[in-house]
Amino acid sequence: MSTTVGNPTIAFWFEFASTYSYPAAMRVEEAARAAGVAVEWRPFLLGPIFVAQGWNDSPFNVYPAKGRYMWRDLARVCAKLDLDLQHPSAFPRNGLTAARVAQIALDEGWGPDFVRAVYTANFAEDREIGESDVIAEIVASLERDPDAVLARATAPENKERLKRTGEEAARLGIFGAPTFVAGEELFWGNDRLEDALAWAKSGAAA
Repeated sequence: MSTTVGNPTIAFWFEFASTYSYPAAMRVEEAARAAGVAVEWRPFLLGPIFVAQGWNDSPFNVYPAKGRYMWRDLARVCAKLDLDLQHPSAFPRNGLTAARVAQIALDEGWGPDFVRAVYTANFAEDREIGESDVIAEIVASLERDPDAVLARATAPENKERLKRTGEEAARLGIFGAPTFVAGEELFWGNDRLEDALAWAKSGAAA
């Protein structure tokens, strides 16, 4: 990730099934704008990374006590941010199609709105974001042609692009989401956003 002169940048790595990526996605733009830092949105999939660590499920399901704590903590975080939260009836949900569409949306400038809409659907409305029909409805709500967008999203080159992004995440040492990358520094977790922004600013100043 590069930082241009006078315009420090953080990369925001997020996965649509990730619980703490929900509040992070809803607040990252405003926080970054206030700090004078640009945001590079990087959708990726945690599944292959978890498999490499020996997990075939979310660690919040693998370790029930950790999962119970996470849901209670997420409720506190969302209440603090005035975000609606509805415990998904299925967790984790498949974010593959959403991630592929996000790449297209980010190329065209409507990515952040799409990302926030998908997180709202998953964690505030308990909608099945793994279904193409749900993603199509979200795309249409943003005044885009869902058939055309989904066709591009599922094109071989876009599928390969998401795969390469996942490989890049692994090379960077990313093991969870959300992760913020400032320069060569990783900051894991919604509660590390401010630290990432501060690091990006100090790095640019140096």
